[in-house]
Amino acid sequence: MSFSLDKMREWLGPDSLYVHKVLGNDSPESLAARLIEKSKLDDPEYRKKLWEGGVEAVNASDDPLIQLALKIDPDARALRKQFETLVEAPRVRGSKMIADARFKVHGTDLYPDATFTLRVTYGSVTGWEEKGEMIDPFTQTRRLFERTTGERPFKLPATWSDAREALGADTPFNFVATTDITGGNSGSPMVAADGALVGLAFDGNIHSIAGDYWFDESMNRTVGVNTAIILEALDTVYGADHLIDELTVVD
Repeated sequence: MSFSLDKMREWLGPDSLYVHKVLGNDSPESLAARLIEKSKLDDPEYRKKLWEGGVEAVNASDDPLIQLALKIDPDARALRKQFETLVEAPRVRGSKMIADARFKVHGTDLYPDATFTLRVTYGSVTGWEEKGEMIDPFTQTRRLFERTTGERPFKLPATWSDAREALGADTPFNFVATTDITGGNSGSPMVAADGALVGLAFDGNIHSIAGDYWFDESMNRTVGVNTAIILEALDTVYGADHLIDELTVVD
């Protein structure tokens, strides 16, 4: 939060009305520390009360994080409306014009951009070269615990730490593939050539960020979580036998 507040002041300038409204006389570090220290939003019971109380409870809350959100909400909504009108609307119109022009030139030789209808992309499970070193396409469960430090962002939930000895160290965890995905594909099934579900897409490597503009098969990778660790975690970590029964395929 302190980083974000600092960036806000850097981008908007120290004399900005919005910067003064958010920071007041605080520094980004001191405001972030006070907000997090005094907030009760990490308490499930408090969040439950807000949920049950609805908008009235939220508006009446003295929680500093909620108070900050309420303070900036009108300006944020106005700016969002301005962005939608001046940026998003022309972009959508321009995209449609480009798509129409491409279709007139290429016809059905090229598949259209994704439009929230079903799309299928294909590729292979393959690593890539990073700074002269080949990155293996698979990770295993043992790497999860090798990375754990006990501090965020490498702090494991107690349920996983407690199940360490029961989990298979060599169970496939994540894998990468040359499939071309985009934002919104997270949770999509990854299916092998024989039709078997082998994983769920949830991310891309750093090189996939450029995938909005071009696809480089030597570098762009989809990251998927392997069904092997999904099933093992449901059994060993979460004790969700009922879900395993639902997911079991019966020939």
